[in-house]
Amino acid sequence: MTRIIAVCHTPSDNTMALANALTLGMRSAAPNAEMAQRLPPLEATAEHLLSASAVIIGTTENFGTMAGMSKDFLERIYYPCLEKTQGLPAAVYIRAGQDGAGSAKQIEKILTGLRWRLVQPILVLQGPYQASFEQQVHTLGETVVAGIEAGVF
Repeated sequence: MTRIIAVCHTPSDNTMALANALTLGMRSAAPNAEMAQRLPPLEATAEHLLSASAVIIGTTENFGTMAGMSKDFLERIYYPCLEKTQGLPAAVYIRAGQDGAGSAKQIEKILTGLRWRLVQPILVLQGPYQASFEQQVHTLGETVVAGIEAGVF
């Protein structure tokens, strides 16, 4: 069974709106709720990823790097997943007040170490919050799920 796991850090109303848009996008491509699961970083575990067909990570950028909660998630799952999830399709969105480059670079290094496959360029939502960010994240979720379902990713 196809299962997409979204791990989203949502410390604000805006980041919760992004996570909700992602979930709607995922579910529009695959209406089966079992297929698309969203978890906060502290609840997501290696077991979730070991049974996943793909993962989407949503984080904020804090002080030029990814949110500590997102980093904690990646640190906790790193070794348990290292040899078992190679090639896992992955996508990332970053809500960044500034440029998002520090977070993107940090996440790319970790995903490279895990040998996961970025199936979309990292989506950096930078600057003041815009409603269009929600559509971009919706499209990301929809694209990843549709790509997995179609066997493209």
